[in-house]
Amino acid sequence: QVQLVESGGGSVQAGGSLRLSCAPSLPTYRRYSMAWFRQVAGKGREGVAGISPDGGATVYSHFVMNRFTISQDRANSTLYLQMNNLEPEDTAMYYCAAKGPGGFLDYTSPPVPSDYDYWGQGTQVTVSS
Repeated sequence: QVQLVESGGGSVQAGGSLRLSCAPSLPTYRRYSMAWFRQVAGKGREGVAGISPDGGATVYSHFVMNRFTISQDRANSTLYLQMNNLEPEDTAMYYCAAKGPGGFLDYTSPPVPSDYDYWGQGTQVTVSS
């Protein structure tokens, strides 16, 4: 059973920064495509950023481009999302996700929920103006 545990959310003023972490209970010998999504109550889950299993490819949604950075610790597979210059519109529950074996992602477009098999419980990010 794959488990993903997010942390690092909180409340911050506009212009501030937060770093989200996602600790997976994944075998380190296996590399997974991973991604961050976010969801506002009453709306669908939207892709924020994705990273390839070897870390060589990343992709971002246009609304976080040049503000957020996705990265992964290769030693323990912990996933990060560095969020800078936060805006009130970034307020949402943030989820990390991992893709199971099989299939192919091209990393030319933001991640979509249906491509991912394992999900964390989410961490809330609130940005005040």
